[in-house]
Amino acid sequence: MNLTFKKASLDDLELLTETRIEVLLAANGLPEGTDMDEVRKQTRRYYQTALPEGTHTAYLVLEGDRLAGAGGVSFFQIMPTYHNPSGQRAYIMNMYTRPEYRRRGIARKTLSLLVQEAGSRGVTAVSLEATAMGRPLYEKYGFVGMEHEMELPEGFQAREAAALDFPPPPL
Repeated sequence: MNLTFKKASLDDLELLTETRIEVLLAANGLPEGTDMDEVRKQTRRYYQTALPEGTHTAYLVLEGDRLAGAGGVSFFQIMPTYHNPSGQRAYIMNMYTRPEYRRRGIARKTLSLLVQEAGSRGVTAVSLEATAMGRPLYEKYGFVGMEHEMELPEGFQAREAAALDFPPPPL
């Protein structure tokens, strides 16, 4: 098995976009044929902006011209905190290895490349969302569960506004 770990560029736009769709279908247990047209369009737009700006780095893992795996990291700024005085953060996403390539160290090497990318930019705050399948890899790498982070579920604002008789926020 001769694998190439390639830092993606805009030349890889279509492969990046289709890989993202494959990842989303797999991660969400969606059937083949699910309408992903809007996600595809927005993903393409995201990469067209984020790659040249340097706010996203993606790696493609290839065996010849066949995709074996992928991963990405998005960079963003928050207000400085005591534990993160720069406010720079990295969020690892889109980690995926095709089933026939699993258990060969592809995800671990991809993860290492992404963490190194963050480190080379001086980013020390790195997080990710883990699937049940990915969690052992991330824990072995050194990631730990977060105790204090919360998320507002999709659609909450409209439900909450209706329940509390608050007008919905303006669009």
